Amino acid sequence: MTSLAPDVDAVVVGAGPNGLVAAVRLAEAGLRVLVLEAAEHPGGGLRSAEVTLPGFVHDLGATVHALGLASPAMRALDLQAVGLELVHPPTPLGHAIDAGRSALLHRSIDATADGLGRDGRAWRGMLARLSANWPGLAASVLDSTRLPPHDAGALLGFGARGLWPASLVGRTVFRDEPARALFAGLAAHAAVPLGQPLTTGIGLMLGGLAHGVGWPVARGGSQSVADALVARLRALGGELRTGHRVTSLAELPSARVVVLDLTPRQVRAIAGDELPARYARRLGRWRYGAGVFAAHWALDGPVPWADPALAGAGTVHIGSAEQVARTEREAARGRHVDDPWVLAVQATVADPSRAPAGKHTLWAYCRVPNGSTVDALPALEAQLERVAPGFRERVLGRHVMGPAALEAGNANLVGGDIGGGATDLRQLAARPSLSLTPWATPVPGLFLCSSSTLPGGGVHGMGGWNAAGTALARLG
Repeated sequence: MTSLAPDVDAVVVGAGPNGLVAAVRLAEAGLRVLVLEAAEHPGGGLRSAEVTLPGFVHDLGATVHALGLASPAMRALDLQAVGLELVHPPTPLGHAIDAGRSALLHRSIDATADGLGRDGRAWRGMLARLSANWPGLAASVLDSTRLPPHDAGALLGFGARGLWPASLVGRTVFRDEPARALFAGLAAHAAVPLGQPLTTGIGLMLGGLAHGVGWPVARGGSQSVADALVARLRALGGELRTGHRVTSLAELPSARVVVLDLTPRQVRAIAGDELPARYARRLGRWRYGAGVFAAHWALDGPVPWADPALAGAGTVHIGSAEQVARTEREAARGRHVDDPWVLAVQATVADPSRAPAGKHTLWAYCRVPNGSTVDALPALEAQLERVAPGFRERVLGRHVMGPAALEAGNANLVGGDIGGGATDLRQLAARPSLSLTPWATPVPGLFLCSSSTLPGGGVHGMGGWNAAGTALARLG
């Protein structure tokens, strides 16, 4: 292992989106920054690779970047100036209930409401104001500890609606299955049972952003988001070293600031006795959420959806409202279901460059218990075949990633949990501790920035942005 340069001001461990955002913000403030990444390529949940066949680019983590487009951190960094291009599918989201029924979420809230029949008025009532005020909503929710809030009115309106369980809202606000299923799929991105508080908030946030900014993908793959962050870091004089696994804080060069883009389990492992006992015990009580089982396919043509309207949807959720709720409930209880709801992304609808001419890519996942070893591929493909008859005949190659494979590729995905820890009410309020500066640890100069910190999972960079901001404030 090559020696680490001693003349740095800040060391960031982990080159995921939050780690890279933290590094760039520190470098912009004039600090000399070194980023250390265990994998051979930077990006964490932003990595892309040809895992099925040559010429087919698949995102190994996040694909859709609605939060990134709306995030105050990403907007401040202006990655488009260093070559990042976000492209939009014709329709942000489709929801296939069965082969004969679908619902579509368009950029236009009016077009969406018109397609939901007698639930259209309720859809407008829930989302019109939030989608129109998305800058204030995104800033206030993603930067929730800021006082005063970026937009108190938007935050108050969001909180009044978002606190409720999504299952209750689905039953009481909507009358028909298309709207109920569409909203349940949005809320299920919370990765907790839909009977829990705040799950409505996740649905409102993602639905509001779909109408307000869209659900784009990065041209060439999500790796291009990481590459843009790395380019910005290097232009500022920062250094990135990949293939460098950190096992102890003692390995790091002396620095004024150390930022860990790691979940509590890894923080305890490398910080050891440097953490006060009480704080270490708090991190030890951190609970990880349900895992996912993911699969990638190289296809010789577009997905043969039974409903042709789904052909233009970048993201497609599959399953009834009841299936969505049951899958999330059972996965949280440590049980599998035979017919899980499925989240699928056909990125080539927006970005044909990810596959050879005329070909397509698809990836999908379903929720499973944390650490599951069950092969969920048959269930995934059965659900796809149900709403896209002939899907299997289009498959040229496939690549599967269960919880163990996901964690092997990214140590932060503990047991296949892609959110950095359960996002129930307790762990959203105290993420990972109850504080206005939860990114700071009791150890002077040591900060946390992974998705286990506020505001949680998603490629928005706010954990890294606020960790760096907290560090800079304490440096004076």
